[in-house]
Amino acid sequence: MYYILIAFILLYSIILHELAHGWVAEKMGDGTARMYGRITLNPIPHLDLFGTLLPVLLLLGGSPIIFGWAKPVPINPYNFSDYKKATIYVSAAGVVTNLFAAWLLASVLKFLPMPTNSLYAAVYYALNFAVRINIVLAIFNLIPIPPLDGSRILSMLLPYEYSQYIERLEPFGFFILILILMFPPTQAILWAIISFIYNLMMMPLF
Repeated sequence: MYYILIAFILLYSIILHELAHGWVAEKMGDGTARMYGRITLNPIPHLDLFGTLLPVLLLLGGSPIIFGWAKPVPINPYNFSDYKKATIYVSAAGVVTNLFAAWLLASVLKFLPMPTNSLYAAVYYALNFAVRINIVLAIFNLIPIPPLDGSRILSMLLPYEYSQYIERLEPFGFFILILILMFPPTQAILWAIISFIYNLMMMPLF
């Protein structure tokens, strides 16, 4: 029961992230995501076989860092009326959505009693995991390495002569990211940030 809930939470945490990109892009003038059927909670259009299985494998393997992805939402930036503003908003949408989901679930958990039976315990600890994994996805996506959202936000904030260097990293981004995540000090910094946000969200109301 617990692992079924975990798989469901992982799947929809990733899907909500991508759906948010498409929804905000539509609000900023680009309807490409809707045209391709990506503004939906139906998981099938979003699934990337490797990206949605990877977090499960990392979790089962005891990895200190868990991440994954869905198929990138198709976006045509030429439809944006304000390219720079829209790119920042669309890139930040997934991060904000994951943080909001984490806050909402943390708020629910504060009103729930501690588990007293195995079935309720599975639900309770799955919700606790959902808070943490949504924070992980938000912070992970803020890393300023292409193709993560943080790189697009930083690229829009920097002058062109500097932002072009970020764009040039795109073909090598995944490999750079893996190397960085394998570096223990990076893991320590990421977990410190994640733990701080988690503890802040889980603080008692009274």
